[in-house]
Amino acid sequence: MHLAKDKRLIYPPKGWITLGIETSCDETAVSLVQDGRKVLSNMIASQIPEHRKFGGVVPEVASRYHLECIHQVVEEALTKSGKTLKDIHQIAVTYGPGLVGALLVGVAYGKAMAYALEVPLNGVHHIEGHLQANFIQYPELEPPLLALIVSGGHTHLIKMETYGHYEILGKTRDDAAGEAFDKISRALGLGYPGGPFIDEQAQKGNPEAILFPRALMEEDHYDFSFSGLKSAVLNYLNSCRMKNIEVSIPDVAASFQKAVVDVLVKKTMACAKDQGLSQILLSGGVAANSLLRNSLQEACKLQGKTFYVPEMSLCTDNAAMIACAGYHDYCLGYRSGWDLNAKASIPIGERR
Repeated sequence: MHLAKDKRLIYPPKGWITLGIETSCDETAVSLVQDGRKVLSNMIASQIPEHRKFGGVVPEVASRYHLECIHQVVEEALTKSGKTLKDIHQIAVTYGPGLVGALLVGVAYGKAMAYALEVPLNGVHHIEGHLQANFIQYPELEPPLLALIVSGGHTHLIKMETYGHYEILGKTRDDAAGEAFDKISRALGLGYPGGPFIDEQAQKGNPEAILFPRALMEEDHYDFSFSGLKSAVLNYLNSCRMKNIEVSIPDVAASFQKAVVDVLVKKTMACAKDQGLSQILLSGGVAANSLLRNSLQEACKLQGKTFYVPEMSLCTDNAAMIACAGYHDYCLGYRSGWDLNAKASIPIGERR
């Protein structure tokens, strides 16, 4: 669903406090945000050590850990902010996309809080949250803009014309960039999550050592594909092992990383030019990648575009971004009912 472009924000009184909840994957996160952009607390309980032994996220394990720690994280967020439950004006909670079992924990908790406190409830789209993390980092930022959102499950190019009005201009046709990072990291024996390990090794390697393919597809199309690149890297590693050729992990990491970043940057800049957009946002867990941040910033500088990227804590899954997106949905007049439910997959812009 798309909103009318002329729909206006109607702001609540100053000092409005939104409590955000994020449990879409393996982070139990709670945040208190004032007036949509001022973070009072942003607490995250990470499950990475538990999932690392399996080489990736195990949905059932994730759900159980959310159940065990969500109440404690809420209490920590309240304490850190210096606020009490009586100070909360709104609850915003991720209801999709993500792991259904994990999402259900946050949705059920959020609905219970909103009902008990008699405050509005807003279900938030996880990708909208990532996009709006930049509004927290840059209070002066306003649409229209182009956002590149890159995470373990998503690679999207999204045009935000106005608040609540999104248009997907490009997306992955197979593996997301973050998923490819995880798989190649596992193949190199580096561990999970793959992004930080690949980034670390790449800084010690030669990005020109191995020529891996760039799936640019049609020149006038902004979709992405990383499955071919992933297969090329795996084939290279298997070939080296069969021929008893020593593999340089830093060189493989650097060459793979550059192949991913080259495509992301080229597609984003071409899309921004064609759409006539001067503001480019980078969001999502892969936005923490040093080469991607630097390369996109340099490309924006060369083309006279303004580049925005949030600090590291706002790149990965967090609840501050959910509170921010929920606040703007509230200002647009949206409210979620008590029938709000978790959804594994939902189109961006859908409101419940």
